[in-house]
Amino acid sequence: MLADRDSLLRRLHELRSEHRDLDTVITRLGETGADALQLQRLKKRKLKLKDEIAWLESRLIPDVIA
Repeated sequence: MLADRDSLLRRLHELRSEHRDLDTVITRLGETGADALQLQRLKKRKLKLKDEIAWLESRLIPDVIA
């Protein structure tokens, strides 16, 4: 279980890093007036990463019965 948790944490770190990088790229491309289709694809990727991050975070939080 510990190895599984470590792999989830490692994957979560990778996804958060990629999400931050995409945020920077999108901001810079938006300032330069880049291709709208490229920006749209990057934003979709960023949203997909956000969903994956949320899913991983929910897996890492233990189920607690109130």
